[in-house]
Amino acid sequence: MKKRISIVGHTNVGKSTLFNYLAGYHKAITHYSSGVTRDRIYCECKWKGNKFTLIDSGGYVIGKKALQIKICEQFLFAIEESTDVIFVIDILSGILPIDYKISNILQRSFQRSKQKVFIAINKIDQYKSYLYETQNILKLGFKDYFFLSCYTGQGINELLNSIFYNKTEILIKLKTSNFPRITLVGRKNVGKSSLINTLLNKNQSIVCDLPGTTRDCIEVIYNKFNFKCILIDTAGIIKKKRKKEDLEYFSFLRTTQAISNSDLCFLIIDIKIGFQKQDIKIFKIIKKNFKGIIILINKCDLIKNKSILQNLKQNIMKKIYPFTDLPIYFTSNFSKQNIIKAFKQAISIIKKQKQKINTSYFNKIMLPILKKNKINLSNGRKIYIKYCVPILKKGIKKFLFFSNNPKLIPRSYKRFLEKQIRSNFDLIGIPIKIKFKTK
Repeated sequence: MKKRISIVGHTNVGKSTLFNYLAGYHKAITHYSSGVTRDRIYCECKWKGNKFTLIDSGGYVIGKKALQIKICEQFLFAIEESTDVIFVIDILSGILPIDYKISNILQRSFQRSKQKVFIAINKIDQYKSYLYETQNILKLGFKDYFFLSCYTGQGINELLNSIFYNKTEILIKLKTSNFPRITLVGRKNVGKSSLINTLLNKNQSIVCDLPGTTRDCIEVIYNKFNFKCILIDTAGIIKKKRKKEDLEYFSFLRTTQAISNSDLCFLIIDIKIGFQKQDIKIFKIIKKNFKGIIILINKCDLIKNKSILQNLKQNIMKKIYPFTDLPIYFTSNFSKQNIIKAFKQAISIIKKQKQKINTSYFNKIMLPILKKNKINLSNGRKIYIKYCVPILKKGIKKFLFFSNNPKLIPRSYKRFLEKQIRSNFDLIGIPIKIKFKTK
């Protein structure tokens, strides 16, 4: 059975720093302020050939506010689905009352499910005289404890050796998965995390009325309709004027990086707000990266007037022109309206993205169209396109047209070519790249 190891503790003790060290890269955001990680974050790793799932959880907090309750729920979910738990304590602050409360929760879980709990006393690189802390550590009720530094890696080998019964080898990150990646993007509080929970039919990500609840990019494996993929929940993209807040800016960078590493993006719009400048900005980022696009107009159960829905759809089509050949669905995470339909469309687009168009067949279709619609310049010169080649490179569909004078081809003709390619080769939702070269 593959191990599932959760990293737990109260806020700002170094859980995400340990997670990043074990993952081999900065998957979780780390920051000096507390409460940065809120959802559960997963990473597939292995130690001496033993594969395991590493889970970073939000810091345990005590409070009755909605977000605090949700974070605690994620904390408890992480413990429940784990075979082993790494309980991180900050040696600089010492053992606090909240650590004893976490210990009580872990002991109850330990008695019920026979989990193993390993205490990681962190930040020893900043505090050298730590040996006297041993008696206090034993009061937590667990015998396996390790002094380490999540920042420098000191002591982490010993911790992993104990977890995996003294099997020694450096931790390596697994090779990038071949599963298609579907990223959910949009402004804050449009329903990205709710859509993840709806598809999975469980509370995978925190859902709260407060905007900006998700800060990290959350990845989960989804397997339905004979199609296995990775769903990525992202932080809401912020306005430029707010980028000075570095924590929000890091979330923005993670989101744009998630877009560039994905195969397709669901751009989610809040029907109450409509398609505004911020949504156009996100759309352009997706298009610039040549990723498949599906637009979901969410929370449609709040609007009963169908004419309002159609007017919003037409407004979106005008703002994204000339790339209007993409699916737009009215969805509701509450009623699940069009959720499955949109996901099946996503499967179709991803499969189409990976299909290479035969060059001879492409020319057979396009050359008669080009011959019938020649380019005649005002000075009497004529431009000919004699040959064209479809190229599939790194998931991007490119179309290369060879001409006697490519620099003089107007933009309107390029748009004409794109329209013809789309109408003849079914590339709905797929941005394409058209280039002209001298023959």
